[in-house]
Amino acid sequence: MKEQAPDTQAMNSPVASSEATSGGTRVYAQEVAPPVTLSVAGVSEEGRATGSPAEPPVFSVRNLSVYYGKNLALKDVNMDIRPRRITAIIGPSGCGKSTLIRCFNRMNELIPGARVEGEVLYHGENIYAPGVDPVVVRRHIGMVFQRPNPFPKSIYENVAFGARINGYKGDMDELVERSLRRAALWDEVKNQLKKSALDLSGGQQQRLCIARAIAVEPDVILMDEPASALDPIATTRIEDLMQELKQDYSIVIVTHNMQQAARVSDETAFLYTEVDEATSARWGILVEFGPTSRIFTKPLDKRTEDYVSGRFG
Repeated sequence: MKEQAPDTQAMNSPVASSEATSGGTRVYAQEVAPPVTLSVAGVSEEGRATGSPAEPPVFSVRNLSVYYGKNLALKDVNMDIRPRRITAIIGPSGCGKSTLIRCFNRMNELIPGARVEGEVLYHGENIYAPGVDPVVVRRHIGMVFQRPNPFPKSIYENVAFGARINGYKGDMDELVERSLRRAALWDEVKNQLKKSALDLSGGQQQRLCIARAIAVEPDVILMDEPASALDPIATTRIEDLMQELKQDYSIVIVTHNMQQAARVSDETAFLYTEVDEATSARWGILVEFGPTSRIFTKPLDKRTEDYVSGRFG
């Protein structure tokens, strides 16, 4: 897919995003398309998880492998992610954490040469099956990136952007206020909504990106190291916000900060890098996945124990 500004092929995620480049700002935004309801069990007409007594997983990953060109990046991942919980993905650099989280809303397809094998079942439906539209997938599964990436627009227009191009017919002022309140930002910006989002602090910009994500009412929020570029106070606010949001959303977070994973997550996946001694080829594997309390106190695999205890990483 092309990555131009704006690129309608990349206008697919509930979180429209921008990225600074040497040539200016590259913008990813949502493609205008009619509302579509995923034909999967456990999802309401608005696309939100309705839940059930058995609470089936929001994602079931089966034999997932990812290639960049001919190079294997992630091998044979199997895991279930449960609804309305925070799932952390941890591991050393280069083990495929960001590759894995981008599989959950098909963001890897924006990388030339990327190829996915296996299945990612979202409420029982394989999002990689033929005929599944990534535009629809990304409406239900939003993403917040590592660095805050607000549009060069007003605070108000950043939040309203996704809803507006999706043809939202309700009260836009109410939607913007509700989204900013849920992102714990309203009280700080309510008197300056026409101000450029680029004038906000880094922590405020990241919360604005979260408000932009939830304004289109996704079912899942993916966060790829959302606090890595923030100071400790801003990081604490993001972590507190995640705890509030998990009451309504399923959250998957990539983090290099093991203390953060231990503080905020309910379940943790540990990825590690395997190396082919003959060719020096490297790829990521899922070593262990389970309740965060067990992963950090009684891991089943020696590699997990070594990593969480700081022996490598």
